[in-house]
Amino acid sequence: MNSEILVDTIVSALEDIKAQDIKVLDVTKLTAMFDFIIIASADSSRQTKALANNVQEKVKAAGGSIFSVEGETTGEWLLVDVGDIVVHIMQPTVREYYNLEALWEKQE
Repeated sequence: MNSEILVDTIVSALEDIKAQDIKVLDVTKLTAMFDFIIIASADSSRQTKALANNVQEKVKAAGGSIFSVEGETTGEWLLVDVGDIVVHIMQPTVREYYNLEALWEKQE
């Protein structure tokens, strides 16, 4: 499945459950492991889990595959591996602490 279509599907799934501050980073020039990183914030562990579940449902409905989901136990930071796209759903304090945007944007 086309990565750009999957990005649109994932962003839409995140918007459905009111994710905040959604960022899409094109990392094709930085790594061969994946093409995009999508980072979004959620207010609570319940919302992070709901966002991750909605992403999984929408990607599968669009014909994509989910390779793994990490972080469901605590819900502070969930990672959804969609192959060419890695989705990070984080609570604001965790997102600020790890600052993934700065890590990947410095490399561009």
